[in-house]
Amino acid sequence: MTHVKHMKWWGWGDDGVSFEHHNKPEFAPFVQAAIGLDVSAPPAPPQSFESLDVPPSRLHDSLREQLTDIVGAEHVHVDDMRRVVHTYGKSIRDLLRVRSGAIERCPDVVVYPADEAQVRALVRAAVDADAVLIPFGGGTNISGSLEPATDEQRVVISLDLGRLDQLLDVDDASGLARIQAGAQGPDLERALAARGWTLGHFPDSFAHSTLGGWIATRSSGMQSDKYGDIADIVRGVRLARPDGVVNIRAIPSASTGPSVREMIVGSEGRLGVITEATVQVHRIPPVRQILGYLFPSWDAGLAAMRDIAASDASPSVTRVSDAPESAFSFATRTPSSGLKSLGTKALTTFLRKRGWDLSQMCLSFIGYEGSAAHVRYEKRLVRRIVRRHGGVYVGEGPGALYDQKKFDTPYIRDFLLDRGAAADVSETAAPWSALRPLYDTTMAAARRAYDDLGVQGWIMCHLSHSYHSGACLYFTFAFVHGDEPIKQYDHVKSAIQQSFIDAGGTLSHHHAVGVEHAPWLAQDISPEGVALMRGLLDSADPNGNFNPDKIIPTAGP
Repeated sequence: MTHVKHMKWWGWGDDGVSFEHHNKPEFAPFVQAAIGLDVSAPPAPPQSFESLDVPPSRLHDSLREQLTDIVGAEHVHVDDMRRVVHTYGKSIRDLLRVRSGAIERCPDVVVYPADEAQVRALVRAAVDADAVLIPFGGGTNISGSLEPATDEQRVVISLDLGRLDQLLDVDDASGLARIQAGAQGPDLERALAARGWTLGHFPDSFAHSTLGGWIATRSSGMQSDKYGDIADIVRGVRLARPDGVVNIRAIPSASTGPSVREMIVGSEGRLGVITEATVQVHRIPPVRQILGYLFPSWDAGLAAMRDIAASDASPSVTRVSDAPESAFSFATRTPSSGLKSLGTKALTTFLRKRGWDLSQMCLSFIGYEGSAAHVRYEKRLVRRIVRRHGGVYVGEGPGALYDQKKFDTPYIRDFLLDRGAAADVSETAAPWSALRPLYDTTMAAARRAYDDLGVQGWIMCHLSHSYHSGACLYFTFAFVHGDEPIKQYDHVKSAIQQSFIDAGGTLSHHHAVGVEHAPWLAQDISPEGVALMRGLLDSADPNGNFNPDKIIPTAGP
């Protein structure tokens, strides 16, 4: 029997782990005021798995025999639980559907190869049988990049790369590590740390996502300001295709025509199956700190992040929350948390004397890594910029809490879903000059969408992933849904996505295209850009065997 870690079928993360609010005294009143939800009400009882109407597998005997010959019978699975786990990612649309039993199409079989040779054989077998092959990493995707089309009549194979999870080699002289694509974040970092290295890539999904998934969806991490996005980190990659393996060697830079490496990054399984990558790694820094700051306003925080990006400082994290998100952060603190100091009478008195409107106060986290001398130098530079924009330093406590809690936030979505509320995220990127107008446009669009639905909604935002020319804006929205939760969710999400395009942003900074964001692709990269991309995908996969209809619909044979 295959032993690969999977998240729970009905929500985020591990069974037995959930968001706890009883030790956060400000959380319940905050949620009541924000979206009108009484979190003290008992959650709806979860639907039992046995009550789900799971479509039967369409795997026929001849293809099953081929798959078994390749990986062994113990690694070919058609049981309902594995097939449901591999049907969706973890967007709110995904969770609403699976919780309600709305499973129109499942993978027909889940296969676990042990190495690249088996992946190659599976790819060949799938194409010869005209089956659909969907690569699966950790299942964390929130843009619809995993689901099979509901009208797909062919056999659908979920190719789970969980057994390809090894650190293969580290070139100490070059700082290059060869890692198999199915390695999950924590395992990958532990293996590198044992040899004194770090990848430095920490997305929100880090605890459950994989290297191959990061590459396939063009991921970014919380420390991308220093280490780069995954497109900067991955130097070489191997991609299994029907007639062989694309092998992009880990060369520092090359002039070899249009970048095939760039074509693979973000391809969401449309070109083949990523089996391993060579990535840039870094020596674990002797000093690592995340410090907290407060700004008197959102505009002051944005301006400070812009000036830090243009300065000689190079922090690992530059993040500032708007006033609504700062209020949410304060509401999730425990009496012993690192944010406790932010509610002291001495601090609030001090800020009021400086003329602050505390309802507009914005919380910021800035990270530093390197030698002790380097960190001291960068902290001095940043502190000058923060002061210039009216901000104040509030110590290491908030930063320590950020470090501790940064991967726990997705569990709050399940907590709210259990009580009849939908909460999700949308993120974009734009030049510095467009960020504030984009923010205003999006906040207004979300509020109009809530008014359309007649619901009390909440939306908040933070800036992260700073670049010289601009940054990412990451929005979180929530509301109590009614009897048509997916229809309501789509209305709000669509309003937010359209506002990004209208205000000069991109459809997504790091959550990929999938099917959820595909309607905005032509507005983002232009119709001719879509035509170029379609030409690539359709010529590389003329019969639509590789995860069809993601990014742009498959033309078909």
